[in-house]
Amino acid sequence: MKITKDTIVTLTFRAVDAKGKVLEDGKEPRAYLHGGYGNTLPGVEMALEGQEKGFNTTVKLLPSLAFGDRDESLVTSISKKDFPPGVKVGGQLEGHDEQGNRQIFTVIKIKGDTVLLDGNHPLAGEDITFTLNVIDVKAASAEEISHGHAHGAHGHHH
Repeated sequence: MKITKDTIVTLTFRAVDAKGKVLEDGKEPRAYLHGGYGNTLPGVEMALEGQEKGFNTTVKLLPSLAFGDRDESLVTSISKKDFPPGVKVGGQLEGHDEQGNRQIFTVIKIKGDTVLLDGNHPLAGEDITFTLNVIDVKAASAEEISHGHAHGAHGHHH
């Protein structure tokens, strides 16, 4: 079976940043619902589209096909008095962007009464190299399609 929209793809992947740091070791299989559901990076879907079980490849993804380009407008500061206690540099907070969408912010600096937050994904702006190994491809169930994700051993558990 070919990887197309509404198929469940089980794969292993190794991810390495531009400096050679291993981000994911590729040992644990993962399953995702293919076809634009946001369950994997756009560049990974593009690399796997039309392929079959047993397919192996290595792809270098530019930020636009991985975790996005950095957006400096997502770097903001708040007063330390508005900051929850116990969160340190490197910690994450949930907030909302200017449109009211849920946003995760990483604490990048605490200086005096000011806390600097970054709403970019930690890997935004980075080229990432993925080594992909397709273990299995199967048709998605109606339930998986309606839920928008894979179920089962290597997918989502309800």
